[in-house]
Amino acid sequence: MAKNRTMNLVLALFFLLIAPFISSQAVFGAGCPPPFAGLIQNGAYGVSDLEGKVIAGCNLDTPYVPASILKVPTALAALAILGPDYRFKTKFYTDAQDSLYIQGVGDPMLTSEEIRLIFHELKQRGLRQVNTIVVDVSQFALEYQSPGSEFSDNPYDAPVGPTAVNFNSVPVRVTPQGQVLSGEELTPLLPMMTELASGVSRGSQTRINICQGRCNANREMARYTAQLFRALQQEAGIPGHGALVLKATPATARLLYEHRSSKNVQELTASFLKYSSNFIANLVYLAAGAEKLGWPATWAKADQAVQHELARQLGAQTAAAIVHRDGSGLYRGDRVTARAMLEVLRAFRPYAGLMRNHEGVPTKSGSMKGVWNYAGYLADGRPYVILLNQAGNQRIPILRMLLRGGAKK
Repeated sequence: MAKNRTMNLVLALFFLLIAPFISSQAVFGAGCPPPFAGLIQNGAYGVSDLEGKVIAGCNLDTPYVPASILKVPTALAALAILGPDYRFKTKFYTDAQDSLYIQGVGDPMLTSEEIRLIFHELKQRGLRQVNTIVVDVSQFALEYQSPGSEFSDNPYDAPVGPTAVNFNSVPVRVTPQGQVLSGEELTPLLPMMTELASGVSRGSQTRINICQGRCNANREMARYTAQLFRALQQEAGIPGHGALVLKATPATARLLYEHRSSKNVQELTASFLKYSSNFIANLVYLAAGAEKLGWPATWAKADQAVQHELARQLGAQTAAAIVHRDGSGLYRGDRVTARAMLEVLRAFRPYAGLMRNHEGVPTKSGSMKGVWNYAGYLADGRPYVILLNQAGNQRIPILRMLLRGGAKK
């Protein structure tokens, strides 16, 4: 009897030790039919018909890290809240001292080309001199930098703010002799380029996030804005010089021009879906929150407004399966289920043409370390989603199987 008790204790300890491995294998690929089971170690896939009925899949209700496929529900909500024709507005004021006040609400298209057009319009409206440049950041009150930021020098980590130029990254080229030049023809050489290019190898060209580490994002964005505006002011032949100031626009300042962005929200959506721009997606996300719940923009308002809109379109249960703290999917705390994504795609079908093609079909990809996702439409328009949170990237062979008829009607 003592021997049996000892054996039972040994067996109990054995199963206790291997239980985590058994349970993890039960979750990994659980319910995935062959041949998908051999490709999905930790993930899900799903296909629905044109009416939204799920016709194939596995692990449909398990939440996974979405990465950039989260941009699809962001787009769905923003297009409804803002409207496809919505355009960001940037206001320009002057005062008796010839100061130029720039009050932005997060237009992601304030590029060098756009600012040249702005100065042309300002001159047409009587601007003759610019002394102090005042950047008004009062329309944003962000609780923190972009969720998921790794605070690197990579452009995908660039912060967002009310007035942000050239996607908050500087283009630089360093000659073999070590001379720093602007990395793009339409943008003049700025002092920030020389500063940030100090670690760039000779003979190379790159774009650098202006806010490396846990910098003061508002200050760096304002500095970049002021330097670019000053350089293009001089190029436009407008005299004047002065300091950079961060403050709200006073009531005594005179509105000279309200600039409407060159791209509407539908065009911006195509940009952030096709090129997976975290910068554009987050600014559209923040605008949706602020237009719905009032300026200044905050992450909390955006979260609330987008969640409410998703619940309105998809139902509360589906919306609850989409956990987001940003509009881009860069944050690893975001979650989505395959079933919820199929519902998002059903609702988003009228805008399927805004996606880039993968394997010949409209698809949004989502990738980061250990995350390999696709969400889009098969050749006949049926929504599909592939969520892989695993080391091996098997999304292309899975998609090819689906395209060959791996998900029958």
